[in-house]
Amino acid sequence: MSRPFLKMNGLGNDFVVVEARSAPFAPSADEVRAIADRKSGVGCDQLISIEPGEGADAKARFWNSDGEEVSACGNGTRCVGWLLMQAAGTDRAVIETQAGRLIATRAGERLVSVDMGEPGLDWRDIPLSREQDTRALDAALYDDPTLSSAPGCVSMGNPHVVFFVDDLDATPIATIGPLVEHDILFPQHVNVGFAQVIDRGRIALRVWERGAGLTRACGTGACAALVAASRRDLADRAAVVVTDGGELLIEWREDGHVHMTGPAAVDFAGELP
Repeated sequence: MSRPFLKMNGLGNDFVVVEARSAPFAPSADEVRAIADRKSGVGCDQLISIEPGEGADAKARFWNSDGEEVSACGNGTRCVGWLLMQAAGTDRAVIETQAGRLIATRAGERLVSVDMGEPGLDWRDIPLSREQDTRALDAALYDDPTLSSAPGCVSMGNPHVVFFVDDLDATPIATIGPLVEHDILFPQHVNVGFAQVIDRGRIALRVWERGAGLTRACGTGACAALVAASRRDLADRAAVVVTDGGELLIEWREDGHVHMTGPAAVDFAGELP
């Protein structure tokens, strides 16, 4: 039986979104990899299923292109929120995820804001394999002159480490990213962010995503970068995060919640064999 899907993207971070509220969808890791393959499949950074949610408008599940299911995806959540609001004709959607219940609201034409909840800042929240000050790790993860200072760690429902660099274009992300992703300090592996603080209200960012590699944008990575920079007093608690795919407004509000605002786009529809 074929199953319809939508190909969507948030700032070029692209998804295959499957409607699974009427029929269960339980892909194997091999099937996820086949769908995500850009040569022989549909091609995507993440696969998303929209399932029935208990006390929510829907539940969203996320798989990285390597076949591993993950608990959170910021850009993907924004796309799911837009779909749910469009279908219901509302300005608000409650989405259940493994990382908790997230609330999406309309923020303009094809713009969606998602309350991503409070960041996890304790070393056990990330999680790390041993106690560390997550504001600035004392662990030597990688020795490279482009990494100007100790990285910080943040959990946005998934683990992030954020390096602050002086020149993003000169940083060998494809070399450093996969090595740090699998470092023994991170028992669940980690998303590796490289942030260049342009000024207190603007941060340039690239992210080597756990299980997906370098993507054009990472929503939870943008949230983590803002939180990590703010904790070090390198940026204000609200800033524009500039990715290769475009810009996200990230706000770490006084109630402790991180809000992410950015676009959601539908590329095309199709059917999975």
